[in-house]
Amino acid sequence: MSIPPPPGPHQPDPARGPSPAPDPFGPPPQGQQPYGQQPYGQPYGQPYGQPYGPPYQTWGQGYSPYARPSSVNGLAVASLVLGVLCCFPAVGLVLGVIALVQIKKKGQSGKALAITGSILSSLGLALWVTVLATGGLSDAWDEFKKGASEGTTFSVVKGQCFDAPGESLEGLTYDVDQVPCAGEHDGEVFGEFKMTGGDAFPGDRAVSDAADEKCYPLQDAYVMDTWSLPGDVDVYYFGPTRQSWRLGDREVSCIFGNTDEKATLTGSLRADETTLDTYQITLLKSLNAMDTVLWEEPEDYPEDDLPGYRKWSRDVHDSLNKQIKALRAQSWPAGADKPVAALVKDMEDARDEWAKAVTAAEDDDVDTFYLHYDKGYAYVDGPSTVTARKALGLATKRPTYDEEGDDGSGEPSGGELNV
Repeated sequence: MSIPPPPGPHQPDPARGPSPAPDPFGPPPQGQQPYGQQPYGQPYGQPYGQPYGPPYQTWGQGYSPYARPSSVNGLAVASLVLGVLCCFPAVGLVLGVIALVQIKKKGQSGKALAITGSILSSLGLALWVTVLATGGLSDAWDEFKKGASEGTTFSVVKGQCFDAPGESLEGLTYDVDQVPCAGEHDGEVFGEFKMTGGDAFPGDRAVSDAADEKCYPLQDAYVMDTWSLPGDVDVYYFGPTRQSWRLGDREVSCIFGNTDEKATLTGSLRADETTLDTYQITLLKSLNAMDTVLWEEPEDYPEDDLPGYRKWSRDVHDSLNKQIKALRAQSWPAGADKPVAALVKDMEDARDEWAKAVTAAEDDDVDTFYLHYDKGYAYVDGPSTVTARKALGLATKRPTYDEEGDDGSGEPSGGELNV
C-alpha cells in the first residue's frame, strides 16, 4: 500500500481535491509572501532561487548576437565599372567570372554586381568585335579627326567677312565671329587651299611660305581690279598649328585685313567675274597677265645676269603680243573703244622696245639693254591705262608700293593668324 506524499507547496492535497485558482486581487495563498514582498529576483509563487519555467537556451554555435555584415567582393565592383564604361570589356568579363567564384567560396556579397558586370562586358565585347570586323573603328577615328580639326580651325569660307578676337590679325586664335561684309569687319576671306604632307608638322615657316606662294594668285582671282584695293589692306592667312596638324588639319585660308590694328574694313573687297561685266573682265585679264610676267623679273642686276634678263625680256614681248591680240578681238562699247585703242597702241610700242632689249642682251650690250628696258616699262600704269580704266568704270588710282609693304619680290608682305 503506497502512502501518498504529504501535500507540499507544489502538490495539491488529494483529500481536498484540486486547488482553486488563486485570486489575483485576493490575499496570497497560504505559505506565500504578501504581494510586493517577494525577494528580489524570485518569481511570483516560486521559492527563492528556483527558476520559473524551463531554463533559457544558450546561443547557437558560431552565432554572435552582434552579427558583422559580409564584405562586398572588389572584383565584382570592378567588373560592373568596366561593363558600364565598355572600355575593356574582355577584362570586365574575366573579373566578373572570378568574382562569382570568390563570392561562392568566401560567402561575400556582390553577386548581382558581378552578374551585371559580366553581362555588360559581354555586350561590350560583342560590340567591339563587330566594329573591328566592319572597319567601323577606322571610320569613327576619321570622323573624330575631322571633327576635331574643324573644331580647331573653325570654318571660314571664301567671301565670308568676320571679326577676330583681340586687336590684331596676327597671333593665335580659336574662333571668329561671322559678320555681314556690308558693315565694318576685321577680315574678308578671299581664298583657301590645302597643304600636303605627312604626320610631321612642317613648321610655321613652311606654312608661311606656302601662304605667300598661293595666296597672292588667289588674291588676283578674287580682286581682278587690283587698283581697287585700299592702300592699308594687306594679305593675312589662317594656318594650321602643330596641334591641329596632328588631327589632320591642312587648310590655309587667305584673308584681307587692315594693316592698322585699330582700323577695320568696310564693304566687300570682292571684284571678280561675279561682280564685273564682260568688258571689264577682258581688260583686267590682259593687264593682270602683263603684271604677272613683269613680276618675274630676275633679282640680280642686268650686268650680273644678262642671260636671265634676255629670257625674261622675251617672255614680256611674247605676253604683250598675246594680250594685244585679245584686246583687239573684243568689241568695246561706245566711249571705251578709243581709250582702249590708245592703250593697245602703247602696248605695241612697248612690245617693239622689248624686242630690241632681247637683241641687246644677246649682244651683251648692257647699256643698250637698259635703254630699251626703260622705254618698254614706260607704258605700264601710264596715262593710257588710266584712261581706259576710267572709260570702263574701273579704279583709276594707281597702287603704291612703299618699302615697308614690299618684300623685294614685288609682292606685299602679309601676316599670319594661326589656328
